[in-house]
Amino acid sequence: MIENWVKKRHATPVSAGPKGRRSAALLAAVLALGLAACSSSPKDDPNSQASLDKLYAEAKEDIAGGSYERAIKSLERIEGRAAGTLMAQQAQLDLAWAYYKSGERAQAVSTLDRFIKLNPSSPAMDYALYMKGVVNFNEDLGLFGRIARQDVTERDQQASRDALQAFRQVVDQFPESRYAEDARVRVDFITNSLADYEVHVARYYFKRGAYVAAANRAQQAMQEFQYAPAVEEALYILTQSYDRLGLAPLRDDAARVLKANFPNSAYLAGGLEARAKNKAWWQFW
Repeated sequence: MIENWVKKRHATPVSAGPKGRRSAALLAAVLALGLAACSSSPKDDPNSQASLDKLYAEAKEDIAGGSYERAIKSLERIEGRAAGTLMAQQAQLDLAWAYYKSGERAQAVSTLDRFIKLNPSSPAMDYALYMKGVVNFNEDLGLFGRIARQDVTERDQQASRDALQAFRQVVDQFPESRYAEDARVRVDFITNSLADYEVHVARYYFKRGAYVAAANRAQQAMQEFQYAPAVEEALYILTQSYDRLGLAPLRDDAARVLKANFPNSAYLAGGLEARAKNKAWWQFW
């Protein structure tokens, strides 16, 4: 079409005068625009909605099929090309999930933090917070970690604390969210696990004669996780640590609190040895 239009225009010579030069310049500009328009179409534009929709559909298929690395590359391109749109927000969330499923936890958390910072009023905020909790959630804190004989004193608990904070935000800020109920369950699980960890460390210090450190760790467990079952043992360790340190008034105060809150506590009769008699079925040592 452009070629035929050019031939017709060149059948009439253009004057060499000022008016002719202006006509020639105008003709060149029109030709340039026409050629540019014909050289590409909306279908070939990588930033067109059709191209982005196609790329996103391919990314979702890759995620469903477990091809996370390929999905990550596609979603990164979408996030860049569709910046400032709802599609970019969705791509960010899917990207975080793909990172998580591919074992890139740090990248997943970073992506979610960026989403939370840039989209504070997003209707998907509850999901973003919930996903951040899931990414940081450490199931090894519980049954399976102990069966595997992993020493909790050697594990970093920060990820679990980050998960606890994220799940609490879901519960507190979005109580009607579809993710709130599961978040509540996870809050209880992590709270109890972290309390167990603190008491484990307090017990470790006590058995090695580091009574000040044992008392401090037991107090921390009581203050931070006051409703966790592990508080019972924390109180006993605190009582015994004060006794070893010769702090009779503090010892007696801790003992009164223990008796008032756990009148039937096995620790009152059997001490730390009571723990060995009351192991769960899965504790082999």
